[in-house]
Amino acid sequence: MSRPIIIDTDPGQDDAIGILLALASPEELDLLGIVAVAGNVPLDLTERNARALCELAGKPETKVFQGCSRPLVRPLVTAEHVHGKTGLDGSNLPEPTMQLQPQHGVDWIIETLLEADDDSVTLCLFAPQTNIGMAFSKAPEVLPKVKEIVFMGGGFFEGGNITPAAEFNVYVDPHAAHRVVHCGRPVTMLSLDVTHQALMQRNWLNQIKELNSPVGDAAYGMLSFYERHDLEKYGNSGGPLHDPTVIAYLLRPDLFEGKKANVDIEIQSELTMGMTVVDWWGVTDRPANVNVLRNIDADGFFQLILERLARL
Repeated sequence: MSRPIIIDTDPGQDDAIGILLALASPEELDLLGIVAVAGNVPLDLTERNARALCELAGKPETKVFQGCSRPLVRPLVTAEHVHGKTGLDGSNLPEPTMQLQPQHGVDWIIETLLEADDDSVTLCLFAPQTNIGMAFSKAPEVLPKVKEIVFMGGGFFEGGNITPAAEFNVYVDPHAAHRVVHCGRPVTMLSLDVTHQALMQRNWLNQIKELNSPVGDAAYGMLSFYERHDLEKYGNSGGPLHDPTVIAYLLRPDLFEGKKANVDIEIQSELTMGMTVVDWWGVTDRPANVNVLRNIDADGFFQLILERLARL
């Protein structure tokens, strides 16, 4: 039986691959809907990009909702310097014709969870966690319905990528992330410690191009654009592919290693705002509240993406 999931996202080229990976895996994942949030680019672009990706994958029946246009407390920070003006620069996707759902994404998340069985729905978070933080605040009674929250965000051993201490998704809305890690439900974190081990290689990008499909062409274009920033920044052989690790973990948990540890989010200090503080060595008596993944089989991860994109 396929696992019911909700994707919360701010596409973003790496989000795009995560969405396509989920849409290509209906046997394992029942995608109830996609909720856009402001993050990599503003909300009017992230919701458009989500719809364009559903059409690219040949899945225009997917429900796409518009969520929050700014973080819970702080002003919005975006990342056009990484993703380009559209968020999906390099892909040239046509303007989508499928309609945005009229309901606010947070209200839809609450309604969908309330109608679900206990411990049944997995929340897949590729973005600042504003929508989920808002849903949990408005309707804490939804929490028992959540099977697991799997999020891409944070960094401990690798530090941050938007400030020295903070990873982008958590930094943009640290108050929402704080609410999520302390929500009392099972939480799994895929941080920069994992994603910086999964670097795109040119031969893999060429294999995507060789799919000779609209999906392959768009993926190759957007990832080639997206990679240029990380090559300059990190000086590695390839750029990391962050958000698809969330879906890869659901499809192939055997590709990952980690352990439960206490995770807290800094929301007081401007110096370290949004830092994910991981008690990896158990030096406090704070309870282990997050499954912190630390290692990834990068070859297996990239093979999985290639194989699934070939299905679309």
